[in-house]
Amino acid sequence: MRAAKIESFCLRAVVYIAAALTVGALISLVAYILVKGIPNLSFSLFSFTYNSENVSLFPALVNTITMTALSLLLAVPLGIFSAIYLVEYAGRGNKLVLLVRITAETLSGIPSIVYGLFGFLLFVTTLGWGYSLLAGAFTLAIMILPVIMRTTEEALRSVPDNYREGSFGLGAGKLRTVFRIVLPAAVPGILAGVVLSVGRIVGETAALIYTAGTVAQIPSTVIASGRTLSVHMYALWSEGLNTGPSYATAVVLLVIVIGLNALSASIAKRLVKTGG
Repeated sequence: MRAAKIESFCLRAVVYIAAALTVGALISLVAYILVKGIPNLSFSLFSFTYNSENVSLFPALVNTITMTALSLLLAVPLGIFSAIYLVEYAGRGNKLVLLVRITAETLSGIPSIVYGLFGFLLFVTTLGWGYSLLAGAFTLAIMILPVIMRTTEEALRSVPDNYREGSFGLGAGKLRTVFRIVLPAAVPGILAGVVLSVGRIVGETAALIYTAGTVAQIPSTVIASGRTLSVHMYALWSEGLNTGPSYATAVVLLVIVIGLNALSASIAKRLVKTGG
């Protein structure tokens, strides 16, 4: 009994220490960004044009929103419908399903610079799109597709089979059951995957340097080059002349990510309360 208590105490201590280290590292990182970045925030950083006298982040902010919207528009429907097929239509034990899962997990671990080189060779060079928001969006869509597909698949699998059986018992067909019963119940899990994907899009740098380019202006079309906030921050820091504005850009990125997480959590809670 005494040995069991000692073991329990040691395990509890390890858990508390690990939690304290994780929370401490997160708080330290956020505090460092805020302390360094807030003093450098100014209205001039949000002017409509970027020039040598004012390294405005507003064009990069617009490009980030555009890039995120395009990437999600391409990846979310494909990822969700693929997961629906794998969970609801493909037979259990299907070798194709196993192959797709292994492939998705493998793609999730590939470094982003590899995606950037792939996007450069395919979209920028072979297809002739050049450095453009569209090339960057397609590259990021390929990058986040495994995340959306796997999280959606797990969310669908977590829906109890009683939901499906009850729907079938009331005379609903397979398609109606999936889209009216199963999919709404899995929305919170799907949103979690989408939020993870948005975080990766907003923070991506290496892949976009090779595909979207680094032009610090708002492009007139999606076939033109433009830098996102992460690329903007990297460019300012690498130049070594505007480190203050780069910290300010980091603050804006932090606020955007926190805001997106809070918004998705609020939407998920409302959907759960209303039953989808």
